[in-house]
Amino acid sequence: MGIRSKITVIVAKAVPKGTAFDVRVAEEHQEAHYATTVAFQLAKTEKKNPREIAARIASDIGAKAPRGFFEKVEVAGPGFINFFLSNETLGKELKQILGEKRKYGTLKLLKKKIQLEFISANPTGPLTLANGRGGFLGDVLGNVLQRAGAKVEREYYVNDTGNQVLNLGKSILAARGIIPDSEEYYKGDYVKEWADKHSALIETMKEKPLALGERAAKDFLGLIKIAVEKKAKIEFNRFTSEKRIHTTGLVKKVLALFKKKGFSFEGEGAMWLKTTAFGDDKDRVIVTKEGNPTYFLADAGHYLETKQRGFDTKINILGPDHYGYVARIQAVAKILGFKESTVLVTQAIRLMEQGELVKMSKRKGKFVTFEELVDEVGADVARFFFLMIAPETHMDFDLTLAKERSQKNPVYYVQYAYVRAKNILTKMKIKTIPKSFNVTKLSTAQDINLIRELARFPEIIEDAARDYGVHRLTRYALNLAKAFHNFYEVERVAGEEKTIKDARTALVIATCIVFENLFSIIGITAPKKM
Repeated sequence: MGIRSKITVIVAKAVPKGTAFDVRVAEEHQEAHYATTVAFQLAKTEKKNPREIAARIASDIGAKAPRGFFEKVEVAGPGFINFFLSNETLGKELKQILGEKRKYGTLKLLKKKIQLEFISANPTGPLTLANGRGGFLGDVLGNVLQRAGAKVEREYYVNDTGNQVLNLGKSILAARGIIPDSEEYYKGDYVKEWADKHSALIETMKEKPLALGERAAKDFLGLIKIAVEKKAKIEFNRFTSEKRIHTTGLVKKVLALFKKKGFSFEGEGAMWLKTTAFGDDKDRVIVTKEGNPTYFLADAGHYLETKQRGFDTKINILGPDHYGYVARIQAVAKILGFKESTVLVTQAIRLMEQGELVKMSKRKGKFVTFEELVDEVGADVARFFFLMIAPETHMDFDLTLAKERSQKNPVYYVQYAYVRAKNILTKMKIKTIPKSFNVTKLSTAQDINLIRELARFPEIIEDAARDYGVHRLTRYALNLAKAFHNFYEVERVAGEEKTIKDARTALVIATCIVFENLFSIIGITAPKKM
């Protein structure tokens, strides 16, 4: 249990049972460590002045809190309750970090089996930057959820059949001049390159454009796996084939289930699903007039398989062009009986260099691919930059800053803090934690501020696990780096008298532990030198 959770338990004992409140880190300009606004909530029901209520609660907390936990509890402003932790409490947290090491920040918060689906881009060409944004988000969210106690399966749903794959086959035939070109076909250089490389194969399959498209899609999926898994270090446990969803009868099974539950109906020669019953703006076609299952029905078959495999919680990360898909897929999740279903939609990205927009056009084949970006700036930088902005916010990726090899670059700023910490230990030839150290010797403003920042790590994991806001991790990394850089510039470790030296050595070791745990979750390297 982290410090914030401990404070929450203490406050809960001092307010009426069932009172909703939160405990948060105090604003940066305040001296307090944590604060709560619970008095404002209670003022609405008790019809009293919030400050009067806050004074009563603060007094009660002071009497009931474990001895020595707080330095003080005070009322501020119109009714805020501010908490100041004692050095003893911070010292205990420091020792907990040193004791738990790699396990520090591991929570028993989520006892769930979660399938996390992300990227799932059609294997009809290279991944876009938007695909990459969803990829890093999914990868780190998976790490966070596992750290919080969940069992997570990371899935890439492969649309390896259907109209888009058929169009890929036709695009290849058009590239060889076998059929006339069309605006609907893919125009990227990658299409012509594949066609030129496989001219003999194309000749034997020119009457079978779908089969040709499926063959090319298999190769493109192989290239996607290299870009994602080897270069970007994004992990998947499972690649699920849409074609297999059809061939194993799951599409027919989910259609029969919709009929049995009364959520499908016929109209205008087609079969429809009553998604409006679940908040969609219109009902959706699941079988066309020609008798063909739609992509949507295949996706429903995929969700059915997920449910049959024992997953009651599903998280699906979609790109910025899939807003209209959210309501209908959530309708399917409800019909199939998922306990929890979340669809996250990432916003668009603009690539900027020297203040100018780098233009992209997938249709014309002139776009910067995700793989190219990773090759250009490195996996650590690409990952960190994508994660710094909340996924629901539009993003400008500053290519100029990303290529900067200095502390102006936020990734280097963070990694350099870790390298500095390791260098202190290396120069002092420290390989183990001092056998005994006195935490009360850590008394300067920089000492205390660094411990406070380290102690926030578990609550950052908790918050990200609850609301999927993994951008909290990069923000925390920057704050922790700032705290350590400030400590490094002001305080000494080597050269101090033994009790202070041992205490600060322990603090530096704890800093390395938290950085390593944090880097592991974010998915960036912990460099030995820079």
